[in-house]
Amino acid sequence: MVRRVVTGVDPSGKPVIVSDGEPPVTRQYTHTPGFARSLVWNTTAPATPSADPTESLKSYVPAPGETIALTVTFPPASVYADPSWDPAAAGAEQLEATPGLAELFEIDNPGMHTTPTVDYGVVLSGEVVLDLDGGETTVLRPGDLVVQNGTRHAWRNNGTEPATLFFVLIGAGGAA
Repeated sequence: MVRRVVTGVDPSGKPVIVSDGEPPVTRQYTHTPGFARSLVWNTTAPATPSADPTESLKSYVPAPGETIALTVTFPPASVYADPSWDPAAAGAEQLEATPGLAELFEIDNPGMHTTPTVDYGVVLSGEVVLDLDGGETTVLRPGDLVVQNGTRHAWRNNGTEPATLFFVLIGAGGAA
């Protein structure tokens, strides 16, 4: 479980904790065991403090100047190699759960996608491979940071344990 603590201001102007617990838009995927995503927060442009906007998010691709913060847990590659894994059902689940983003994934090259965003990523646990267009790869481990500048890429978990990353996507208006 991902814990999210949100602060705010009470009617008297005093800073308070507004919520503390699992983000309300959290999904454990049915058709890809071990795959999970939690929408932590999002902002519109210009960003302003607001009530929890996560349940009304329409697209997981932020418009220019907007942001999305989320965690993603990638299961080991063995999940995708299991004969019981159904890519069509998993794809439909992704389309329903992550509108805007899921449509950017390439059918002919699983996992590969390009978003019109600058993404800051932090590996929280596990190990993941950043696979770039053209075959360049790098292994990222807990504490590693990545700035993804709108390039075509995929995340691959070649290990035996799940890998969880935290991302902030910033709408950039076009791929780099």
